[in-house]
Amino acid sequence: MKTIAALALAAVAATLSAPAAAQFAKAEEAIKYRQGALFVIGQHFGRLGAMAQGKIPFDAKAAQDNAEVVLNMSKLPWAGFGAGTEGGKAKPAIWKEQAKYKEHADKFEAEAVKLAAAAKTGNLDNLKAAFGDAAGTCKACHDAYRNK
Repeated sequence: MKTIAALALAAVAATLSAPAAAQFAKAEEAIKYRQGALFVIGQHFGRLGAMAQGKIPFDAKAAQDNAEVVLNMSKLPWAGFGAGTEGGKAKPAIWKEQAKYKEHADKFEAEAVKLAAAAKTGNLDNLKAAFGDAAGTCKACHDAYRNK
């Protein structure tokens, strides 16, 4: 039984990591991929922000669900920023400053983990604190690497 569970877990892990190894036939495909992933993140992150800012009532279950989506999606967009995928809303600096850009991506992923953990507590104050930190990583990256 443990072998079956281990194989199932390995299959799930391989499926989830497949987008990270995605090869895009055209730059436009990579751009659509990353923009789609970032759009989904933005939608769910925005719902958390509305709760954190008091624009909508705090719903612990909805916060947890949205934070989990942000966490899971936080790993995906970066595969769409490979060599030769310049364009979209991304500034050329991404491809010139790969190490710095990766730092931004890593910080966002780390804050997404903290955001999901805060949402699991069911405490609005915890969500607010974690949301602010995560939002700061978004802003820093957008300021440096996103065209308006």
